[in-house]
Amino acid sequence: MGNQFGSRRGIATEDTIFKLTNEILNALNNRTMADSIFCDLEKAFNSVNHDLLLAKLPYYAISGKAKLLLAYYLQNRHQRFQIIDSCLNSDTVSQWIKIKYGVPQGSIWVHCYF
Repeated sequence: MGNQFGSRRGIATEDTIFKLTNEILNALNNRTMADSIFCDLEKAFNSVNHDLLLAKLPYYAISGKAKLLLAYYLQNRHQRFQIIDSCLNSDTVSQWIKIKYGVPQGSIWVHCYF
């Protein structure tokens, strides 16, 4: 019996724990095996290659203005970071680097209707 939990509306951590505990107890009562696989895909989004993602969009019937919007959103993105050390009273800012991988976090989406 397969189930997917996490980042789904209306499903809390408690639901996951309840389901897993219930399945284990049923397996123990029925003298059968209970298996579970846990995958943390949070970091997977940090490895998405922008060029590869954009190249695959037509395969999923995403083209035209929708593809163009995603391309504008992902391409030519840069980031830098700032380190503030209050103990040493220093403030360091890194160089700007071009981002070629990962899903931008904390971004603001503008809803466009075509």
